[in-house]
Amino acid sequence: MTAPRLLVLELDSADPLGTLDGWLTDAGAELDVVRAFEQPVPPTLDGYQGLICLGGNMGALDDLEFPWLADVRKLLSQSVAKRVPALAICLGSQLLAVATGGQARRGPKGPEVGVMLVAKRDVSSRDPLFAELPWTPDVFQFHEDEVHVLPPSAEHLAASPKYDNQAFRVGESAYGLQFHIETTPDVVLNWALNSPDAAATARPGTFDAERLAEAHADIAEVWQPFAERFVRLTRGELEPAGHVGFELPLV
Repeated sequence: MTAPRLLVLELDSADPLGTLDGWLTDAGAELDVVRAFEQPVPPTLDGYQGLICLGGNMGALDDLEFPWLADVRKLLSQSVAKRVPALAICLGSQLLAVATGGQARRGPKGPEVGVMLVAKRDVSSRDPLFAELPWTPDVFQFHEDEVHVLPPSAEHLAASPKYDNQAFRVGESAYGLQFHIETTPDVVLNWALNSPDAAATARPGTFDAERLAEAHADIAEVWQPFAERFVRLTRGELEPAGHVGFELPLV
C-alpha cells in the first residue's frame, strides 16, 4: 500500500515535530517537512494526502513580521476546501480558525501552561479521530493566545475550564488542537527558559524532570493512537466525519 505523503509545516524552530515524527512514520506516513520561517511554503496541497501545521511564538495575524503566515493560512483553508485531512496544533489551530472564518486573540485569562486535562464534548463521540479518546485526555498546554470564535459550522470537540475552544474540526477532516501532543521534555524546558513569565504561571513542579517524563508517557499512551488514526484517515481507511460509519470495509 502506498504511503500517504504528509506536508509538515514548522513555524518556529522551537516547536519541532517532536514525538509526532515517529508516531506518523511508524504508522506508515511519508513526511515532507517545510520550515516556513526559512523555506518557501508550497502554494498548493497537490501531491499531498495530509497536512500538519505546528505551533510558534507569533500571533496568527502577525503578517507584518512574518509575511509567510498568509501562505500558511491559505494552505489550511485549501485543506478544508479540498477535503485534505489536516492536523493544526496550538498556533496552527489559531491559523486554521482565522483561515476559515473564526477569530484568535490574546487570551484574557492569561497563559495556560502545564500538564492538564481537556474534556471532550458530546459531539466528539461521532468523530473518527476523537471517538476513541478518553473523555478527559492528558495534554500539555503552553499558550497565551486563544481561538476566541470558532469558524462557522465548526464542530467543537473539546474544552478546558480556562479556554473553551481546545479542539475543533472544520469541514470533514481539518482538526485544530489548542494544546500540544507533540512535545518532549526537552522542548518544554526550552519553552520555559525562553518564556519565563508564562512558565511562572504553571503549577509548582511542572518542569521537574521526573514529572515531565511521566506526563509525556501518559500523553503518548493516548495520543499516539490518535496520530495513527490520522494517518489512516489520510490513507482512506477511515471515513471522514459526516459519513455513516468510521471504517471502510476490509477487502
